[in-house]
Amino acid sequence: MKRRVDKRIRQDKIREIITSRAIETQQLLTEALLEMDIEVTQATVSRDIKEMRLIKVTADGGRSRYACPNEEVNFPTKNRLEQLLAEAIIRIDSSENIIVLKTLPGTANAICAALDNAAWPEIIGTLAGDDTILVVVKPKEAVASCRQKIADMWGGN
Repeated sequence: MKRRVDKRIRQDKIREIITSRAIETQQLLTEALLEMDIEVTQATVSRDIKEMRLIKVTADGGRSRYACPNEEVNFPTKNRLEQLLAEAIIRIDSSENIIVLKTLPGTANAICAALDNAAWPEIIGTLAGDDTILVVVKPKEAVASCRQKIADMWGGN
């Protein structure tokens, strides 16, 4: 029998689920909660994901999964960053000190995390949507070389 639980308990269960196994979608997370006899809708899970600020990270095999923002994650190596860029970048553009990367839907967070982990000194921050990444570069003069480094890894121009 499915039971309703308060938000705190439900979010604790979500944390438990995503740290114990790879959950790739809201639907899979909803199903995992239902398997634990917790009554929940996908809309509620979506709100919980936003409130908990869960992120998508690259898991084994290159697939993405949900993770807590403070979770210790094995971030991609340089070769993995190159693979992500080669597989998911659609277009690169820039203006002033910002580089904009258009990606395949759902891949921006993983690429953003890999770029952040690469710790390029000219990148002072990144921001990911679903299929768009903003890369903030400092100084502005470093945009061309940073953009070229990304383009070289991507294999496009």
